[in-house]
Amino acid sequence: MGGPLEGVRVLDLSHTLAGPFATMLLADLGADVVKVEPPGGDETRTWAPHVGGESAYFMSANRGKRSIAVNLKDPLGREVVYRLARRSDVVIENYRPGVREKLGVDPESLTRVNPRLVYVSVKGFRPGSSYESRPAYDIIVQAMSGLMATTGEEGRPPVRCSFALFDIITGALAALYAVSALYAGRRPSYIEVPLFDAAVFAMSYIPMMYLLTGRKPRRMGSAHPSIVPYQAFQAGDGRWFILAAANDRHWRRFAEAVGRPELAEDERFATNPDRVRNRHLLIPILEELFRGRSRDEWVRLLSQAGVPVAPVYELDELFSDPYTGEIVEELPHPKLGRVKQLAEPARIDGWKPMSTRHPPLLGEHTVEILEELGYSRGEIEELIRRGAVVAAERR
Repeated sequence: MGGPLEGVRVLDLSHTLAGPFATMLLADLGADVVKVEPPGGDETRTWAPHVGGESAYFMSANRGKRSIAVNLKDPLGREVVYRLARRSDVVIENYRPGVREKLGVDPESLTRVNPRLVYVSVKGFRPGSSYESRPAYDIIVQAMSGLMATTGEEGRPPVRCSFALFDIITGALAALYAVSALYAGRRPSYIEVPLFDAAVFAMSYIPMMYLLTGRKPRRMGSAHPSIVPYQAFQAGDGRWFILAAANDRHWRRFAEAVGRPELAEDERFATNPDRVRNRHLLIPILEELFRGRSRDEWVRLLSQAGVPVAPVYELDELFSDPYTGEIVEELPHPKLGRVKQLAEPARIDGWKPMSTRHPPLLGEHTVEILEELGYSRGEIEELIRRGAVVAAERR
């Protein structure tokens, strides 16, 4: 079956991660996404590690797209993008403030070309705010949103989430808002998604706890402010596992399974509020207990007792788990043979959203797209000669 967005055309003027992740989601759902890159390519093409000259980072967010490399500072290159805009339904960009206007791809310019565009703008901070011009790489937003002050452990340095969490969340929201405008038939539509605002929104109950109580959350490592025990513990073999006794029923099962039923009867630990209040007493007891067996033994024992538990996997363990077989797909690539890709997590009427297009080489589809736009062979050669566009060598 075709994807639900089959027939939708997306003009992708974005770079780095939030915008490209949004357009990859749309491509996986069946949209025809044309990625417009500058002659030097999306900056993430230079980010390590590289395999066969191709960036793993770039390949993580750009499958399903066709790449055309265009010099938007050249009037003829700009005209190429205007022709693309005329036939597009959605445009997504994440230029720094003022850049889209200089390049002539601002909302006013593109909706003048096509008054039925859904224009989605991903920015670091709200346009017009005092932070409008601040750079907004994900680590900056992790710092300013309060995330880094709520992770890690007391007395230790701030901890960055190991991946660009808020770029991914913002990209997913941008795709959702774009699809919502398409569904509602609101044309033209202009949507702004500030990365910082999306970050604070996504932190959900952490900022809400502060807003309602006035108390700043503690930095608790893997622990939870509202549930105990709900954190990582180290087993006797030095490996880590998660115990998530999210309610009193789980707690009683745990106490029985580990041969310590008195813990569930102890008035200091009988209910979750008791355990939260007395975590400083309970956690050392559990840490000493867990030194008695290996990680896998604890996971097996507690799983059999119906207690929520899980190993803390290294990535090699993750991808050797039989469950992850359906999480990874492979796509043919013109340089790398077959490349692994992370599959979309959803099923739609049994259909697995997943584009069959590999992450494109820079300018891989320049000639193909220009031909679709009505350019003649001679016109295409002239555009390439003057540097208005860049085309990858055909293989």
